[in-house]
Amino acid sequence: MTSQADYSALCVRPAAIDDIPALLPLMRGLAEYEGYADRFAVTAEMLEEQGFHRVPPDFECLVAEAGDRTLAGMLIYYLIPFTFTGRPTFYIKELYVAAAGRGLGVGGQLMRAAAVEAVRRNCGQMKWQVARWNIAAAAFYTRLGALSDPEWVDYALAAPAVSALAESALP
Repeated sequence: MTSQADYSALCVRPAAIDDIPALLPLMRGLAEYEGYADRFAVTAEMLEEQGFHRVPPDFECLVAEAGDRTLAGMLIYYLIPFTFTGRPTFYIKELYVAAAGRGLGVGGQLMRAAAVEAVRRNCGQMKWQVARWNIAAAAFYTRLGALSDPEWVDYALAAPAVSALAESALP
């Protein structure tokens, strides 16, 4: 287990293909925390193909690396190329900090690094979702200056509904 002292040398950097073995436990940890571990289907091969071999990649990832090279957290994002601002949106898909790194500023460092990347890429905004029950995350984002969006409601179609809708379009 990583000690608190290791976090004094925390470094946030883009994920590399060699990080995949350490990223998967973080992703599984998020799935357990959010209650979908039974549906977690991500594999090392998927991460390698979709994040490191596709051009452009399906996702990009920042990692927070402790002094002993342990990954303390991750922030997975992608860009939505064009929005109403005429500039891309930086969309955060996942932010997760390992239990040993919570309360030590890891999440804040990941979010600041994401903001730097968003500015570098001329993004018009950063967006993400927070589960209604995740009060701690909502408080964290509020402390960073984020506001919830009272106007827009998320909708989603699960895979069976996507298939049914597609089938309904067939002659």
